[in-house]
Amino acid sequence: MKIKIILFILLLSFQFHFAQEKVRFMSYNLLRYPTNSGADREDSFRKIIDEIDPDILAFQEMTTTNGVTQFIENVLGEEYRAGYFRNNPSTDIDNGLYFKDSLFTVLKFDYLPTVLRDIPQYTLKHNITNDTLIVFVVHLKAGNTNSDSQQRFNEINQLRLKTDTFRDGVNYIVCGDFNLYTSSETAYQRLVDQSTSGYFIDPLRTGSWHDSQNYADIHTQSTRTGATPNNDGGSTGGMDDRFDFIMLSQAVIDSGGITYSNNSYTTPGNDGQHFNKSINDAPFDLSDLSFLNALYLASDHLPVHIDLEFEVPTFVESADHIPETVTLYQNYPNPFNPSTEIKFSVGRREFGRILVTDVLGNEVSELFSGELNPGIHIVRFSAKNLASGIYFYSIITESDYLTRKMLYLK
Repeated sequence: MKIKIILFILLLSFQFHFAQEKVRFMSYNLLRYPTNSGADREDSFRKIIDEIDPDILAFQEMTTTNGVTQFIENVLGEEYRAGYFRNNPSTDIDNGLYFKDSLFTVLKFDYLPTVLRDIPQYTLKHNITNDTLIVFVVHLKAGNTNSDSQQRFNEINQLRLKTDTFRDGVNYIVCGDFNLYTSSETAYQRLVDQSTSGYFIDPLRTGSWHDSQNYADIHTQSTRTGATPNNDGGSTGGMDDRFDFIMLSQAVIDSGGITYSNNSYTTPGNDGQHFNKSINDAPFDLSDLSFLNALYLASDHLPVHIDLEFEVPTFVESADHIPETVTLYQNYPNPFNPSTEIKFSVGRREFGRILVTDVLGNEVSELFSGELNPGIHIVRFSAKNLASGIYFYSIITESDYLTRKMLYLK
């Protein structure tokens, strides 16, 4: 009986609110990695990954099992893990998944068999919310003949036979290199067919993408026009196709749980001004040229990425328990690598900012800026791209200014 009373008191003492934990999901055709992958190409991949900072990376065109480990060691870094990977016996290239294991755990792995390349299926659990996300990674048949189109349809039909078994409300994504030229193609129409429950939604506009300047801003292939760098065997011809997709279930589009962040679908490096050009041809912003050169050298495809928002329940103490003043707690863990949580509380509704600075007082990150409700709050800080050392985090409100020290050790 005492236990029930204590639980009741706790429920009265706390209110639950929902913060948004943002996760970046990326898909990228790695162009037969690690074949013809020298230091320059891996440097380019590293620059791209550092710029985008995906939490989940789905990949296509991995040629060897050893390449999966090599990409972690030489490009991604130790915060990433690989989902199960198997070379398809019918082809020397295959698809897979990397993820930050601080954020996700693989609960289940499976393959959907197709005539050409089997489709891996990963069920990921978000470590904070315990929400699950199912990810399918495809690399459909290339080519523009009727036979090629029919084979793409056959592959997608296998996928739809699977997703049609899902109940309403399941969060799932399909991504990869679709090799589709137009949304009127039967494979695409099968993906979006809403006559059964397992359909997908394309966040971008439909149409005849191939060789059309009207879709220059969403083209993903090819990043080159002339001879390929390092004889890597990539396609040429300039930016004129939308082959790379991320498509979402209705549950991911709908609010609540896992939600697609509106207008977050991005094709990095594509400014819409490179139709039938190399991605690093003029015009370009000089500040972006090194990134464009990296995209050019790394692959004949551009990556695509979206942001997903995970509803994270956080508790706010009732008015009887909220400290009357602003409180800034010690971060945890500390020292940390590469991320840590910063906890703070405010006693009344007021505007506040959470900042991180280096030892010279230079601002390195603004973690929050806006109205704060009374109660306890938690924000996450990642120092992945920063040097090891001492940093300071501060809360600045209308009524107070507090600072604490933390240590980042790589």
